[in-house]
Amino acid sequence: MNMPKVATYDPAKVGTIYEPDMQRAYEQGLADFKSPASADSPRVLAWLIDVQIDFVFPAPIGRLSVPGAVDDTRRTIEWIYRNAHHITQIAASLDTHTPFQIFYPSWWKNARGERPAPFTAISADDVRKGVWMPITEPAWSIRYLEELENVGKKQLMIWPFHCMEGSTGRALVPALSEAIMYHSGARMAQPTYLTKGTIAHTEFYSVVEPEVKYPKHPDGGLNTRFLEMVAQFDLIYVAGQARSHCVLETMNSVMRHFAAQPEVIRKLRFLDDCTSSIPGFEKSTEAAFQRFAQQGVKMVTSNDKIG
Repeated sequence: MNMPKVATYDPAKVGTIYEPDMQRAYEQGLADFKSPASADSPRVLAWLIDVQIDFVFPAPIGRLSVPGAVDDTRRTIEWIYRNAHHITQIAASLDTHTPFQIFYPSWWKNARGERPAPFTAISADDVRKGVWMPITEPAWSIRYLEELENVGKKQLMIWPFHCMEGSTGRALVPALSEAIMYHSGARMAQPTYLTKGTIAHTEFYSVVEPEVKYPKHPDGGLNTRFLEMVAQFDLIYVAGQARSHCVLETMNSVMRHFAAQPEVIRKLRFLDDCTSSIPGFEKSTEAAFQRFAQQGVKMVTSNDKIG
């Protein structure tokens, strides 16, 4: 289907920061209104994972830029506009962080009082040997590293400050925000925004669960309420950033949770051309997505018909 002419949309602006014209986007959607989303059959969810400025825009604006993400986002936006009359609801996650979190330099120091540089890996053995020391929560910190390595088969990665609460980098790509607002007007549909990553004590790659469960926080476990909402749709389209990290771990959570419900897994449609991996992780990421496809996830592109 051809994309409607949308006055607020300029493909050349997808990779730029500007104030999205939400009022105008909504009004144009309203002018293009055909039917309320509440009457849809089938019911279609667009699930967008962390399509935020810090992940999408090239450095230095994007603090954890994913190569190819601007083009991915452009295809995602145009897919929304072309298929707005089919999409029942849009759900968008927002990675959100505060200054002291276990994956930031602020949490750790060495014997000289130096902070670890971004992209430093910290192991439980490093802490036992005194290479790195937590400046807070020592008992939890070592337990976290041990559980991360034993259960998740990972080491803690120190990341640069990104998606900080109150920062421009936390925001959705402006052109995408306009597309979501257009959809709201065109379908009389309320978007869902899911904040994740605010728990200081754990990493939170997956949208629906932390790397290590933190029972002291109400959001420190699996978000079954959101997953059950997702399962109510007839078709579930997934896209976002980065394919090798937050998208992959979200899909892992989904596949584990619905392992005994193959009928839900068969509803999943992965927008293959609307997501990219961080360089160096491509091989393992693609092996995982091949397994997902074998389990029933359908790999599609933004040019395929809804279905």
